[in-house]
Amino acid sequence: MAGRWLGISPSERLRPTPGSLAIGILAAVPLLLGLRWTLTTSTKSMRRLVALVLEQLGPLLASRSPVELVLLAALAGLAEEMLFRGVMQIGLARLLPDGVALVVASAAFGLAHFITPAYALLAGLAGLYLGGLFLLQGNLVAPIVAHAVYDVVALTCVARLYQNHSTRTR
Repeated sequence: MAGRWLGISPSERLRPTPGSLAIGILAAVPLLLGLRWTLTTSTKSMRRLVALVLEQLGPLLASRSPVELVLLAALAGLAEEMLFRGVMQIGLARLLPDGVALVVASAAFGLAHFITPAYALLAGLAGLYLGGLFLLQGNLVAPIVAHAVYDVVALTCVARLYQNHSTRTR
């Protein structure tokens, strides 16, 4: 709807090819390494973040089937990339240099994910990465796939960690 109001059609930037799908899958690797760091670091703010996510999202995600988690991740990857990269970043780039549009759209992405300051920062950095991927590719498919692959793994990790924690505390 925002895209239509602004005269932007993010679907014009969807050009699925085997190459864009492969790039999206490979582009998920740095995001997944960041997830691994977040889950294993002893940094106090990250430990609090992981505990909060497990507490808030764990019960919801642990009760979902793997198919439901994949569908949720795919929908989030598609919707968020269409909005933040396909509408916001493109719209801002009409008024600002591409790099500034990338930073502003990424900051908005981080703020939209504000659970804690640490989470907003991590999401903003992920937004920079995904927005940069979009700039390099000129195609929304790679960031959508990278985002969705990351979300599948992250949601599955949260569900399993919550299930393991619940089992140990009984």
